[in-house]
Amino acid sequence: MRIAKLTFPLLSCALLSLSGCAIFSDEPHYRGVAVSEHDLKELTPGLSQQADVQAVLGPPTFVEQFNQNSWDYVSQVTRMRIGQTEGVQKQHVVVVTFDNNAVLQSITQKDKADAVHVAMDGNQTPVPGGHAGFFRMLVGGVGSYNPLGTASDTSANSAMGAAPATIGGASSSGSGGL
Repeated sequence: MRIAKLTFPLLSCALLSLSGCAIFSDEPHYRGVAVSEHDLKELTPGLSQQADVQAVLGPPTFVEQFNQNSWDYVSQVTRMRIGQTEGVQKQHVVVVTFDNNAVLQSITQKDKADAVHVAMDGNQTPVPGGHAGFFRMLVGGVGSYNPLGTASDTSANSAMGAAPATIGGASSSGSGGL
C-alpha cells in the first residue's frame, strides 16, 4: 500500500526532472535574412538598381545610420548552450553599397571571423544618491509618512526620508480639515 502511494509522486518528479534536459537540445535557431550565392549571382554591380536588390534579397536587416547607401543583410544560426544562453554558430553578413543614383556599387560578404568582439568594461559610473551611508540607512526612514504603503516613490523628498509635499492633490501640512 505504501509503495502505491509513493509511485505517483516519484514518477511525477522523475518526469519533471527529465523536462530540464531540453536545454541540451541541439536544434538550431535561424535568424535574419539568409542570402544565398544564387541570389547574389542575380545582382550585377554597376547595373542593378536598389529596387532590383530589394526584389531579389528582400528588405535589408538594417540600413547604415550615417550612410543611407549601405544596406546590411544579417543572418545567424544559434544553438542553446548550458545556462539558457545562445551561442552563435554561424553568422553571415552581406553589405550592399549603392552610389548616389541608387546603382549597386559593391557586394561584400563577412562571417563570424570578421566580427569585432567588444569587451565589457568593469568600471562603474557613480550615481548621485545611489549609495546610502550608515547614518542614512539607520535613521533615513524615521518620520517619513507614506499613506499608500508603497516604496516606489522616487522623488527627492522621499529619498531624504521626508513626507511627500502633496497627497491626492491636497497639502500634507495639516491645514484645513474634514
